[in-house]
Parts: sequence; structure tokens; C-alpha cells
Amino acid sequence: MDQDLFVDTMERWIRVVMHNSMANLTRYARENGYSVQQLMALNFISHQKACGVSDLGDRMGVTSAAASQLLERLVQQGLVLRTEDPNDRRSKLLALTGKGEETLNDSELARSSWLPILEESLSQDEYQQTIQVMKMLTEKARSLDYPFELEISSKS
Repeated sequence: MDQDLFVDTMERWIRVVMHNSMANLTRYARENGYSVQQLMALNFISHQKACGVSDLGDRMGVTSAAASQLLERLVQQGLVLRTEDPNDRRSKLLALTGKGEETLNDSELARSSWLPILEESLSQDEYQQTIQVMKMLTEKARSLDYPFELEISSKS
């Protein structure tokens, strides 16, 4: 097996997916008065059982103060509900409102809106092959042990 060919092919695919998906997500955000960072915050909050401001800041790679500002805007927009933690009244717990869930769902639909167009471009045989390969790759990727060692090589 040619590992370089596999890695290069997968990297090209990832770049195309990221480019198309982020372009659509950015367009959705701009058209609806949100920032991509706000949509990322909604996504993070939606996947947590209990989430606080510092958790959000850590995930977003920003200070607690910056996370607090981002959160305040989401609360003002009616997308996030901030409540006291019953175990620690000094802490706040975050949850999406109905409007927040709807916004997140709409943003996810916008992000992936290019996939049906790609699907239509496939022949029946290509479609079947793609489904098989993507299912297999998804299963293999999910079975990998995390975290991964960061391996940086300079390609000259």
C-alpha cells in the first residue's frame, strides 16, 4: 500500500469538504446575523450535558472573559439559556433554547447543502462504491485511539 497516496488523497478530500462546508456555514452566518464563532459555540453547548463558561472558553480557545462576551450575545439573541448550577451557585450552566436548536439545525443544513449536488453527479455505480467506502472509513476512523501524536513533516 502507498501510504503517501492514501494520505494525500484523504487530505485533498478533507480540504474540499472543509472549503465547501465552511463557505456555506459562513454564508449562513452572515445572512442571518451570526458569526461562525457563535455557531461553533452553539454546537459545543448542544453536545454537552453540563457546560459552563470556562468550558466554552477552553473549547473555543479563548479567555473566560471572551467566552463570557460571546455567551452574553447568544443569551441576548435568545439562543442560549444561562442558569445557576444547583451544585455551585457561583457557576452557570448553558443550554440551547428552542430558537438556538433551530438555528443550529439550520446552520448544519446550510453547511451540508452541497452534498446532494455532489450525490446527483455520481453514477449509480459510483454512488454504491462511495457509500461502501465512506461507511468503512467512518467505522475505521471511529475505532482509532485518541489522542493522536502530532506528526509534522516538512514537505519541500
